[in-house]
Amino acid sequence: MVRRMVSSLTPQRPASTLAKLRGVKVMGERVKGERVRSRWTRWAMALIRTLVLPLQAPALLLLLGISIYMGVHWSQGSTAEVAMGMSLASVFWSIDCLHAVLVVFVCTMPELLLERVSSLMAASRVVSLVMTLLIVTVGGLYLLHLNVLANVLILASAVLLARLDLLRVRLKPPPLLLAITLSAVVLLGAGLGRALSSGALA
Repeated sequence: MVRRMVSSLTPQRPASTLAKLRGVKVMGERVKGERVRSRWTRWAMALIRTLVLPLQAPALLLLLGISIYMGVHWSQGSTAEVAMGMSLASVFWSIDCLHAVLVVFVCTMPELLLERVSSLMAASRVVSLVMTLLIVTVGGLYLLHLNVLANVLILASAVLLARLDLLRVRLKPPPLLLAITLSAVVLLGAGLGRALSSGALA
């Protein structure tokens, strides 16, 4: 008896309203499913474009090949350091990799770096003098070690060719993302070259 009284006091929703609510719920689930599918589709398309990118821009393969050669060269050049100790060889290898990444960043973002250096040199005469002495010192060190200068020029040319090839296929990512990507390619190639030189992949 009490249940009947309570049910009579509570307002009853019409059947059309319940059907509309169910339809809205079903539509919301469909929209959510379509969003998830579209997200997975975008990720799959991005992965496919990334895998096909070396075929569209062959200069990336050239950069990878040069990086492998650099890795083999660095490993063969560090035989004296290996004889002195593995820790010293790993230190020299880390310095070579850091040097390569620095070259990639300079060649990928030259406008931004030149703008920052120009603003620093225009700030005061002391900073301008320090920057000039630093540039002259680095240039002198490169001239003292011409083999290092040759490696830098080869790597810089490969990075610039990769940038031009990406522009040819109308792919222009942000400079920082491009620098990180090309640095990853260079480090991957150098690692493969080191593995090949040490016989780890044999």
